[in-house]
Amino acid sequence: MTDPYLAEDTAKTPEGTVKTRRQVPRPAEVRDLLQFRKPEFNRVERRLGAALTIEDLRQVSRRTTPRAVFDYVDGAADCEVTVAENASAFRRATFVPELLGSVADADPSVDLLGEHLDFPLVLAPTGFTRMMQQEGESAVARVAQRNRIPYALSTLGTTDIEDLYRAAPQGNNWFQLYFTNDPAINGNLLERALAQGCTTLIVTLDCAVGGRRLKDVRNGLTIPPSLTVRTFFDMARYPGWCFDKLTTPPIEFASVRNFPGTNAEVAAKLFDPSFDSDDLAWLRRAWPHTLLVKGVLSGAEARKIVDLGADGVIVSNHGGRQLDRTPATLDVLPEIRAAVGPNVTVLLDGGVLHGQDIAAAVAHGADAVMVGRAYLYGLMAGGERGVQRAVEILREQYLRTLQLVGVRSTAELTPSHVRLNPTHSTY
Repeated sequence: MTDPYLAEDTAKTPEGTVKTRRQVPRPAEVRDLLQFRKPEFNRVERRLGAALTIEDLRQVSRRTTPRAVFDYVDGAADCEVTVAENASAFRRATFVPELLGSVADADPSVDLLGEHLDFPLVLAPTGFTRMMQQEGESAVARVAQRNRIPYALSTLGTTDIEDLYRAAPQGNNWFQLYFTNDPAINGNLLERALAQGCTTLIVTLDCAVGGRRLKDVRNGLTIPPSLTVRTFFDMARYPGWCFDKLTTPPIEFASVRNFPGTNAEVAAKLFDPSFDSDDLAWLRRAWPHTLLVKGVLSGAEARKIVDLGADGVIVSNHGGRQLDRTPATLDVLPEIRAAVGPNVTVLLDGGVLHGQDIAAAVAHGADAVMVGRAYLYGLMAGGERGVQRAVEILREQYLRTLQLVGVRSTAELTPSHVRLNPTHSTY
């Protein structure tokens, strides 16, 4: 008997007659082909689930956040040359895979400053975090704790040191210090960071004065605010964001709220152009745990800082938000690693938006990388769930990169796996 689901047709070709066997698909086969996704009715979960890259989260945050706030995160100083160069340096990197080695059980974890991290990532300190989304620093700290990676709270944070500890009491919590021109503020911040169990102190040295971020000036997002009419009406287009800002505690420098003065007056103290090697030596004596110096862009400066007692350096140009036209951090990383030797901790930030960026930095001497914009895009896109999604994206990308490069662990990455091409873009 002829199978009703089968049929044949023929076609004439120069080489002869070709028979093609066709069939009417059976219902079970149609069901196997048409496997529809389960619909997601939660709007936040739906847009986060559709985000496959940090750039996807960036585009979501652009749609869900007032322009002035998005520009504060996304923008940089002056002509924004440095922020573009940071990203370009990673795009110019090319990978050289090893073959014939099993990577079935690749391990992305790393040991950093005596702690075992899930992968070589630190969530960097950022200012005004609750301005982006009301969950702010507490949400970021909880994600870091959950994923076994460090998080550094900024002096300019909108959550204070004590509330951060309450949000993530088991977290690997760091504190980032802007050394002020007020000894009382400096001493108070160090004492509180110690009392709340912060394991690492970062002192940021590339802020002798504030960078000139033209987008913020044009939007009126200054201290104190001087909003333009356009900025005001743009914010009004986001009633949820406005409601959150009006019904939650005010945006302020939470860790220094008890010191006299307005936000503008306190901000003026937070940038001390007189910081010198004597101040760094004082910090070394005052802080009994790990001390890292952030803002280093040359091997000679890194060596000097380590000789003054720092435990490590953070290769950083402040994400292009301070002095424009500085070198891309990836470009100067090998020089800095060579200058300080193999045993000094070296971190890198600036332009890290993909797991491959993490791999490139680690291959050329970074013990781990720090990200700020990457998780802030997630925060703006979906609060704590968005930060979690950003970490998941970076971890998955990093692990996949290890496997495709042909190494089984973070420790096996070497410069031979990643070529830096300072003058030739591969894109």
